[in-house]
Amino acid sequence: MLDYDKEAERYDASRGGEPRAAAAAEAVLSLVPRDARSLLDVACGTGIVTRRLAAARDGGLRVTGVDLAPAMARQASTRLPGAVVRADGRRLPFRDGQFDAVCSVWLLHLAAGPAEVRAIVGECARVLRPGGVYVTTVDKAASHNVGSDIDVVLSSRPPSPVRDAAAEVESCAAAHGLVPAGQAGFTGFGQGRSPRRTIADLRRGWFVTLPPGDPLADGFATRLAHLPDQDRPRPDPVFSLRSFRKAG
Repeated sequence: MLDYDKEAERYDASRGGEPRAAAAAEAVLSLVPRDARSLLDVACGTGIVTRRLAAARDGGLRVTGVDLAPAMARQASTRLPGAVVRADGRRLPFRDGQFDAVCSVWLLHLAAGPAEVRAIVGECARVLRPGGVYVTTVDKAASHNVGSDIDVVLSSRPPSPVRDAAAEVESCAAAHGLVPAGQAGFTGFGQGRSPRRTIADLRRGWFVTLPPGDPLADGFATRLAHLPDQDRPRPDPVFSLRSFRKAG
């Protein structure tokens, strides 16, 4: 698991920067009703997407960000002064039904297990008003499989647990009174992998089943180093969003 305090400084630049943030915010907002007046962004990270959510509707949408990593929350606070809270998505410090909309972008895949996914979705549902909408990314790991030569090399690696499978998230949402309301997708601009970048990711622990220094990880790094066009990015991933409406 990556240390997101250490990642904070380079997080945006290594993950597509403003183009990816713009695509993510536009897709999230396409699933948020126009009459929503308050939105909570759970695991807001550096706030690069959150800021765009706040700016997109001419001040008509009050946005609050939450992140557990201190360095991430500090960066987000510089983008949204007074609107970011350091808190755990499994125990949100807000009252029941406080928000018209809640989103969690690139969060559920990081959960330690199904119980943690249930806790996060349950908290998002709790702070959502009846009739409000919850928006979340699903199937993140699968989005990165674009059929490239890099994917062929990595196809034999030990599989990682999938915490954010769409069907499982839908089942979990249903248990908390959330019904499917829509879906959208967006391109992860700037996240197309090159062989050299993938090797660097291997060495810093990006792939949870291939710890840095493990002989298996070194073997994959060697195979990746033999691919052509070491610095040419392969196609960008396309991420998937699902929205759920709270009954009532």
